Amino acid sequence: MTHLSYDKNDTALLVIDPYNDFISEGGKIWPRIKAVAEANNCVPHMQQVLHAARTGEFRVFYAMHHRYRAGDYESWKYVAPIQRKAWNGRTFEFGSWGGEFRAEFVPEPGEIVASEHWCSSGFANTDLDLQLKRHGIQRLIVIGMIAHTCIEATVRFAAELGYDVTVIRDAVADYSEEMMHAALDINMPNYASAIVTTTEVVRAFSDSTFAATADELAD
Repeated sequence: MTHLSYDKNDTALLVIDPYNDFISEGGKIWPRIKAVAEANNCVPHMQQVLHAARTGEFRVFYAMHHRYRAGDYESWKYVAPIQRKAWNGRTFEFGSWGGEFRAEFVPEPGEIVASEHWCSSGFANTDLDLQLKRHGIQRLIVIGMIAHTCIEATVRFAAELGYDVTVIRDAVADYSEEMMHAALDINMPNYASAIVTTTEVVRAFSDSTFAATADELAD
């Protein structure tokens, strides 16, 4: 088992796309990821990690996909395939239930929601990097949707920007086990320093909190 250690002063949890359309029964995309998500208990693990981060007083950031609005993409000269799917399916539609945070992931006061990304990377054309740097963050722990698109794209971009990245493999999901394997076992190990389980990260959060408390008592 990998030994993990995190400092809440430079480490943050990054939650990617916890929209109802993705991770709630009745969501537009949920039927496509349900089998994989339920097989690894993805959503309960996401909740567990978020709770542990909050308990340990780690900062929490959200990288959310652009919510569809009428007129989006219509005047664009070129539209990427993934954007065309969002256009055709009106996924995460602004003002709709599907375009809202699932209830358990609604940001609490002090948590940061970056500007919405239009394609896959949470960093591209958003203020995520600025927000992280202004809060002194150098290390990211990543959970959310979807492993081979937004998770992988964000992790790659994070590495390019100099962040140290941990991905929690059972707190992400995808459309198939094959896609999960490609993302987590082939592609992301080139960019993420650690790809670990919820149990490992929750234990690391707890150890960090205990160590910080012990230091405070010693002072």
